[in-house]
Amino acid sequence: MGLTEQAFTLAESMLAEPLPRRWSHSLGVAKRAATLRPILGRDAGLLEAAAVLHDVGYSPSIATTGFHPLDGARFLRDQESFDERVVRLVAHHSCALLEAEERGLRDELAGEFAMEQPALVDALIFCDMTTTPYGGHTTPADRLDEIVSRYGSDTIVGRFIQRAAPEIHAAANRVEGRLAAAGAPQPI
Repeated sequence: MGLTEQAFTLAESMLAEPLPRRWSHSLGVAKRAATLRPILGRDAGLLEAAAVLHDVGYSPSIATTGFHPLDGARFLRDQESFDERVVRLVAHHSCALLEAEERGLRDELAGEFAMEQPALVDALIFCDMTTTPYGGHTTPADRLDEIVSRYGSDTIVGRFIQRAAPEIHAAANRVEGRLAAAGAPQPI
């Protein structure tokens, strides 16, 4: 079984039954990742695997710290011996260091998991932040508004996502610029 197939199988086993909305979102993020193949080259499958696994840390069977990027990355590394680059992308997806800081876990996250290549980090941010909780397409601005609305502006997640907004928009712009430069169709 290849990396992407392994990732889909594992993510489904961890999310589909206990967290069907997270599973729908993860499928949508992976579908979005597949649209970036023209700019990712040999890393396309790697990004798709990270995309479908990015929220696996929400699974009740492995959630220990309550911080899903850290819980997911630890699980993928320690229990599944998953590809190191996928693990790093899961650990740092969507500006996770800023949320880790809000939770007092920044040193743990940064100490355990190195950052992946910036172009892949941007691509995963783009995929996550242009996918609704139900797996549909959205804009980064609407996704950020939805997250703040769902969690509240004064919660850990609300504060973090507002701080991360400039970087999320910048990452999305960089990905769209790379797609345009490659003459690739812009994802809808």
